Amino acid sequence: RLRKGRFELADGGTLLLDEISEIPPDLQAKLLRVLQEKSFERVGSSVPQRADVRIVATTNRDLVREVDAGRFRGDLYFRLNVLPIRMPALRDRVSDIAELSEHFLGQVADREGGKRKKLVKDALALFEQYSWPGNVRELQNLCERAAVLAGGDTIGPTLVEPWLVANDVPTPAAYASQSSGGVSGVISGRLARLTPSAHEGPVIETFSAGATAVVASPNSAPTGDGTGMPSLVCDGALTLDEIERRSIVATLGRNRGHRQKSAKALGIGVRTLGLKLKKWKEESLVPQEL
Repeated sequence: RLRKGRFELADGGTLLLDEISEIPPDLQAKLLRVLQEKSFERVGSSVPQRADVRIVATTNRDLVREVDAGRFRGDLYFRLNVLPIRMPALRDRVSDIAELSEHFLGQVADREGGKRKKLVKDALALFEQYSWPGNVRELQNLCERAAVLAGGDTIGPTLVEPWLVANDVPTPAAYASQSSGGVSGVISGRLARLTPSAHEGPVIETFSAGATAVVASPNSAPTGDGTGMPSLVCDGALTLDEIERRSIVATLGRNRGHRQKSAKALGIGVRTLGLKLKKWKEESLVPQEL
């Protein structure tokens, strides 16, 4: 049975080529030929087919640099670069965050059923202060995560703040842990971003109860205590119990509240995770919806 390809289906219309910079060199050559000749051949056929298609190509890379590095064809770049439209990063268009968040939360409601959840003012303020290194896709992911974990009709700051702080911390190689099972990362503000190696060992071994993180200037060089463990950098004293709690909350968020997956990622038992959450809820240290 005849199966039409993308160019044939888009004849007389527009074809979106998303992430154009990621296509391999051999496909770049074929695409250039189609754009130049306005014709193509179906798979398994040698009969040329013509198509009148308008092309819209998107990329998150600097294509000029990609051309200079030899990863993208210069002739294809100039063929596509007829009317360039540069979309600023999400952090540079803060006014769009509220509308985009509402849109993504609406998508979740339409897909999963139920009432659309809404960001409260303080939660939206946190969104607008965040740098969004993952751009719009990160916002979409976070909205979906919050919609799943929020217990009521609104999404408050206590639910989203741990994710935002965790994702907004750099992890310089200078602070990588040299000991297996140790904490690796940098504490900034109120939450540590942990590297995967820190999740390989049980949390009860990784975090010593009652210990306090070392306080240092964010620009100071790492110091050691003779054990191979680098000092952690933070803006104020932070107990490792608090790091553990916020790491668990962030892990639950990444796994959309799935306790079994989260416990596995953290290296602890599901029952242990449940007991920790129960205790923290009683002390109002974590959101009740977790």
